[in-house]
Amino acid sequence: MKSALIIVKDVTMSDTAVPPTLHDIKRHRAPLRSVNVEHRKTLSRLERLAIRITDKVGTMGFFLLIFGWTLVWLGWNTLAPGALRFDPFPAFVLWLFLSNMIQIFLMPLIMVGQNLQGRHAEARAEADFRVNTKAEREIEAILLHLESQTALMIKILRHLEDAPPVTTPS
Repeated sequence: MKSALIIVKDVTMSDTAVPPTLHDIKRHRAPLRSVNVEHRKTLSRLERLAIRITDKVGTMGFFLLIFGWTLVWLGWNTLAPGALRFDPFPAFVLWLFLSNMIQIFLMPLIMVGQNLQGRHAEARAEADFRVNTKAEREIEAILLHLESQTALMIKILRHLEDAPPVTTPS
């Protein structure tokens, strides 16, 4: 990591450190990266599919779809005429089989999607850290510049206080 303080000698202020200029800060700054774009480029088709499914399954709409499907299935097989029931009460074997198959397939797929989303979140956090570190360096440079200006103004004020009063001809 490069130091935030770049010492430059000024002709008018001998022996005092001058804070870095905007040009100096920009010269030492690494370009920002778009972590979202980089992450998307590294994903395979199957990984993109896993993320899409994870995003869709984790919604209220999907919950309502499964809930509605279950109510219709159980309601039909409980209340419909006996000849039209395809998974009769009380066993609901076909419903249990299909529900378990959905769970068996979705569980690992959701875990894969969550792992991919976790990697993406870590990359975004790292990029945020880099941006915050750069901002901290720039703020330090601004504070150094303000301190330098304050010291210079105090020096000028002391010089003016020591100077003889100026008299105007009347």
